[in-house]
Amino acid sequence: MVGKKLMAAAAVLIALGAAGCESKEDVVTIGINQFVVHEALDASRQGFLDVLKENGYIEGENIEIDYKNAQGEQPTALTIAQDFTNSKKDLIFAIATPSAQASYNATKEIPIVITAVTDPVDAGIAESFEASGTNVTGTSDGVPIGPQLEILKKVLPEAKTIGVIYNTSEANSIYQVNQLKAEAEKQGFTLKEVGITNLNDVNSVLPTALEGIDVLYTPTDNTVASAYAIIIKLATEKNVPVFCAEDAGVNVGGLISAGLDYYELGRETGLIAIEIIEGKNPKDLPISTMKNPVIVVNEDTASKLGITIPEEILADAKLVGGN
Repeated sequence: MVGKKLMAAAAVLIALGAAGCESKEDVVTIGINQFVVHEALDASRQGFLDVLKENGYIEGENIEIDYKNAQGEQPTALTIAQDFTNSKKDLIFAIATPSAQASYNATKEIPIVITAVTDPVDAGIAESFEASGTNVTGTSDGVPIGPQLEILKKVLPEAKTIGVIYNTSEANSIYQVNQLKAEAEKQGFTLKEVGITNLNDVNSVLPTALEGIDVLYTPTDNTVASAYAIIIKLATEKNVPVFCAEDAGVNVGGLISAGLDYYELGRETGLIAIEIIEGKNPKDLPISTMKNPVIVVNEDTASKLGITIPEEILADAKLVGGN
């Protein structure tokens, strides 16, 4: 199987030509446009690279990786995308919605594989999940809100008011909050929105907002993820548990997550990239989502807050400690 893939790399002019790419020589050039540094996005990048290697695509041999990070700045993400376009990369791997949008704005020719994008249709980079219809495909980090709230009810049966902290300028975050708002109403919760626009807002806005809420929900939001440590510290000081949409927050002291394993999401994205490298056109490929949420519980946080996690939840959960 590996030999077949190495032959595919040697014939990359033909294979990538079918996907609308150009290549220089017989090395596949991949530009990685990551929006910001944090655990979840880093994990997705590593999963992507690991699955490429496992399938015979070795950096320094038959692939060339150009990794750049926008440090949370949209103009920088666009500059990176334009650089990748000008240098005629064979494929762009865009991590997070702002980088995906920047990459799509920069090129409609080079295949773009995305991850950590909640709703690529709403973000304007794909026509549908079933087949993108554009040069973009990959994976979504969207997780159904309903099942998360069902788990929240079992863990915190007395909770009535959910606070949600999110960046009001992130399209994927607005989408998630709208989903949360609709589902919270269905399930009898009151929702309190805590909007921020940058990291500095966390210290100025959150302490007051924590008053009167029973649990704080953190969606898959790049700004929020970069501030997990301070968000969870402030919430814990008020004895407010934090329910996370992904496990990175639980690893630094959040109570529980019922969401994504970003490393596995990155691996799934890598397999899609291989399909494109070997000749498929991104416009014909579906954008996939992870089907089963991964439950992660921080035992130390549960003990500190005096919360007993039901056995039916623990039976399916990964347990971590520390904060």
